[in-house]
Amino acid sequence: MVPETPAAAAALSVVRRFCSPALLNHCVRSYFWGAMYGAAHRIAYDEELYYVSALLHDLALTEAFDSHTVPFEEAGGRLAWAFGTAAGWPVERAARAEEIITLHIRADVSASADPEAHLLQVATSWEIVGRHAEQFPSDARAELLTRFPRLGFAGEFLASFEDQARRKPGSAAAVSIRNDLATRITANPLEGPSPS
Repeated sequence: MVPETPAAAAALSVVRRFCSPALLNHCVRSYFWGAMYGAAHRIAYDEELYYVSALLHDLALTEAFDSHTVPFEEAGGRLAWAFGTAAGWPVERAARAEEIITLHIRADVSASADPEAHLLQVATSWEIVGRHAEQFPSDARAELLTRFPRLGFAGEFLASFEDQARRKPGSAAAVSIRNDLATRITANPLEGPSPS
């Protein structure tokens, strides 16, 4: 189910090196949630492109790659572009990874317009605030959370977004904080007891 390509392996190496265990598991789960949703809805997508984008989508929240002036999703998109070109991707393919990551916390993108961005939006909104809960059966939730536990992800993520909001008050992260992200994270069913 995970693409076996040099770029996919390199993306996993990058996030293992620079992300905390909780953030690493979030990025991996984001790929699997999106793939699960895509299969259920028969959405055709580029597996390698989606995998790399899902793994790298929060890299700019890490200390090593945090930008003090650019919103994290834009900085992360630029990192994905650099990663893609270094991996030997054509410029257009690297630009797609940049676009997917930049869009992942913006207004909804339809599956027909951009399947990879749509999958990442669905996956991350489920991961963070529990949106689309009906799309993810309890047995699938339990299995994925056992393989890739949350490890205090909600608190770590909220602290990152609060920090982003303080430093970048015009960013999408700041809008999320003003829209009571803390309450929505707490209400996420993934933060409760594991489903049986």
